Amino acid sequence: MRNPLRYRLWYTARQKVVTSVVAGALVVTSGWYGIGRLTAPENRACVPGVERPPGSDECVGVSGDGYDFGRPKLTEIAGAIARENATLKPGRYATVALLLPLTSKDEAMQTKMQRELQGAFAAQYRANHLSNGQVPGIRLVLANSGNNNLLWRPTVERLKAMTGAPDHLRAVSGVATSSTQVRNAVKELTTAHIAVVGTTITADDIANGPDGDPFPGLARVSPTNRDEARALAHFGQVKADKALLVQDTRTGDHYTDTLRAAFTSLVKGTRYEPQLFTSRSDPNDEGTTANTFQQITHLICDTDADTVFFAGRHTQLRQFINALGSRGCQRRPFTILTGDEGSYLGSDKKLDRGALRRGVTVRYASLAHPDTWTTTEQKGKGKSLTGGSPADYRNFLDLLAAVARRPVGPIGPTGHQDLTDGQVIIAYDALSLAVRGIRQATPEGKLLPRPADVGEQWPRVKGSLRVPGAGGWICLDNHGNPYNKAVPVVELAPEDARQRFVAIAWPEGTPPGPSCLPPSSGP
Repeated sequence: MRNPLRYRLWYTARQKVVTSVVAGALVVTSGWYGIGRLTAPENRACVPGVERPPGSDECVGVSGDGYDFGRPKLTEIAGAIARENATLKPGRYATVALLLPLTSKDEAMQTKMQRELQGAFAAQYRANHLSNGQVPGIRLVLANSGNNNLLWRPTVERLKAMTGAPDHLRAVSGVATSSTQVRNAVKELTTAHIAVVGTTITADDIANGPDGDPFPGLARVSPTNRDEARALAHFGQVKADKALLVQDTRTGDHYTDTLRAAFTSLVKGTRYEPQLFTSRSDPNDEGTTANTFQQITHLICDTDADTVFFAGRHTQLRQFINALGSRGCQRRPFTILTGDEGSYLGSDKKLDRGALRRGVTVRYASLAHPDTWTTTEQKGKGKSLTGGSPADYRNFLDLLAAVARRPVGPIGPTGHQDLTDGQVIIAYDALSLAVRGIRQATPEGKLLPRPADVGEQWPRVKGSLRVPGAGGWICLDNHGNPYNKAVPVVELAPEDARQRFVAIAWPEGTPPGPSCLPPSSGP
C-alpha cells in the first residue's frame, strides 16, 4: 500500500531536508519546554505582600487591602479595615501592624483572631475620626505569622522593611500568644527599634522589668501571669492546705511555664504534690492527655482538697473539666482556678457543660469582660471608682455599635456574648495605647515620629497621662508593664457555660489610687 505522506514529506531530497529540520526543531522546542516546566520557579504569591513560603501552603505576609488570608471569619473585618485605609492620604499616616496567627487551624483561635481585629479596628476608626484631627492618621495592616506562629520570621522581616515610605510602620500590636515563637518575634522587632504593644501576652518572661529590659520598646496591656495569680489569691482567699496544683510539664511554652511558677507560690504549704500531665508540642492537639486526666481525677478524690489550680492551655483545661465532671467522688464539690486561657471555654463545643452542674466550679482570671464596669457601677453607687470607668466602657460600646453598621461596617458579630471572652476589649485597648505612643512621639510641626521614639513614650503613660481603656485604666511602669490592672474574675455559668462576671480582683489587693502612679521598684 502506498503511503501518501511519504510523497509529501520524504520523497525528494529537498523534502527530506526540510522535514528533518522541522522535526529537529520540534524535538528541541519540546525539550526546552519540558525543562522550563521543571526548572521555572513556582508562583508562590497569594496577593501583593503575601506569599506561601517554601514547603508551606499557608499564605503569610502583610496586607491592608482587604485580604482575609483564606479565613471566612475575617472577610468582613478585613474589608472594613481596607475601606478605612483607603481614606488616608499618603505621607499623612503611620502604619500599625497586627501580628497574629491568622491562619490558625484551631477554631477557638480563629474566633480570637476575628475579635482581635474588630477591637483594633474600632480603635483605628476612633483615632482617625474622633480625635480632633490629631496626626498622624492610623493605617492598619494584617501580618500573618502562620499556624501556631511557626512562620513568624518572613513576616517579621517584611515588617522590618516597612518603616520607610510609603508604609511608615511605627508600631506592631496583636502579639497575642505567650509562645517561644512570639517571644522571638518580639525580640527581633524591638531590636530593630520597632515599638510593640502586646494584647493578650501574659507570660512573665516576655516582659521588661527591674532586672533588665530585653525587649526595649515593648508595652503590654494585660497583667502578667504572676499578677493574675496574685489577683486570684486576693479574691479567693484560698487555703493552701486544701489546694493542689495540676500542671503541664511541657517546657518552652511561656504561658504555662510562668503560670506554673505563679501557682506554685500560691499553693505553698499544700500537703499534696502536683499532679502532672504532658501536652503535645502543638497545645491544640488533643493527644492522649484525656486518659491522663481520667487517672488524675481518681487521685484528686483520694485527697481532701477542694481547690485545684490548673496550669495549662485551654484544650487540656477542657479535657480536665470533663474528666473531673465524671469523678467518682460526685458528692464533693471542687473549684478550678486558672489563667486567662479559660476565656476560650465559652465557645468550646467539646466542653461537657453537665460537669458544671455536677459540683465543678470553673473560675479564671480574665483580661476583660463587658460586665466589669457596669456591675461595679451598680454596686458602687455614690462612690468614686478608680482603676477604670463605666463612662469609658460606655464610650467604647457606642463606638463599637457605630463601626459595626454600614457604611463603616459590617465587621462581624459584636453583641454582648461576643465580648465576654474579653478579646475585642483588650485589642481595642492595645491599639489605643499604640496610637497614644505614636502621637505623643510626633514632634510639633511634624507628621510622623521617628520609629525608635514611639517605644520611649511608655514610661510616661501613667497618672493623668494614663490611657482610659475599655477594660480599665492603663498605667504603665517604667518597663512598659501595666500597674495594678483590673483583673475580672469570671466563672462558667452552670446552666450554659456562659462566661459570667463575678468580681474585680486587683494584683495589689485594692484598686489603684486616683493618681495611678506606680510605686518605686528600687530599694
